[in-house]
Amino acid sequence: MTEQPLIQVKNLKKYFPLSKGLFKPKSYLKAVDGVSFDIKKGETLGLVGESGCGKTTVGRTIIRLYEPTDGQVIYKGQNIFDLKGQEAKKLNRSMQMIFQDPYASLNPRMTVSDIIGEALDIHNLATGTERTRRIHELLEMVGLNPEHASRFPHEFSGGQRQRIGIARALAVKPDFIICDEPISALDVSIQAQVVNLLEELQDELGLTYLFIAHDLAMVKYISDRVAVMYLGQIMELAESNELYGNPRHPYTQALLSAIPIPDPDKAAANKRVKLKGDVPSPIDPAPGCRFASRCPQVKEICKKETPVLRDSGNGHLVACHNV
Repeated sequence: MTEQPLIQVKNLKKYFPLSKGLFKPKSYLKAVDGVSFDIKKGETLGLVGESGCGKTTVGRTIIRLYEPTDGQVIYKGQNIFDLKGQEAKKLNRSMQMIFQDPYASLNPRMTVSDIIGEALDIHNLATGTERTRRIHELLEMVGLNPEHASRFPHEFSGGQRQRIGIARALAVKPDFIICDEPISALDVSIQAQVVNLLEELQDELGLTYLFIAHDLAMVKYISDRVAVMYLGQIMELAESNELYGNPRHPYTQALLSAIPIPDPDKAAANKRVKLKGDVPSPIDPAPGCRFASRCPQVKEICKKETPVLRDSGNGHLVACHNV
């Protein structure tokens, strides 16, 4: 891996308007509020957090399925939010997304050949026999057979449908893929197969991943670094082994303490961090740290000043006044 980041996300914000006045919106849901990180070429960055924290919105905004409210995404030195027309279309070939629900993301009225070939058609990458050859090649790459090309999505299992989604993402030969909880809708027995496939494809094709997930154990397995997100902001970011072995933010400590342990003796000895209270509203968050209302280590400063994500040593970034 090179040291120069392939992707740099700087102060990314995405606000959704909720109600409109006569001239302008009155209020916003602040789904993503000042997120910054970078991903090196060939690296996998895991993004974890509770449901509703803004993980998926980060991914969809990076790839411009949502237009950003503010911030930058620098890809190979260029801010992708400045690109329009053919330049933006060309960039779409470099960035692709694997969606959470492998059934909802596939058009039920299209055959697998049309689903995968659509990207080839849009970008004029292949026609005729070359198009067919490429589709068959992609199916074999993800562990399916060429004869599957003539079938419809409902004829496949959940794991097979997700493989079709992966093949579609690979069709335009991207450098960067956002994996938006690609295993959460699958059976446990199939999840490991899909994750192993993603790793094999990464090694073979030199791909870079943003891996969004709830399964903390799986994120540790696949990720080089992990970012922990809470209520639209990143609380902690570090190398995978460092974060899981030495969590410094109270929220990260609570998350990791909730991971099931298969050994009964170790599970009994595990000290579970139980958080009290509900997640605050992202519509009008209170001043200070977003986690202050649930934090067992809260201080007065936490309720007044928003902590900055800073290096606490060896590239371990933490946004906490107590660290």
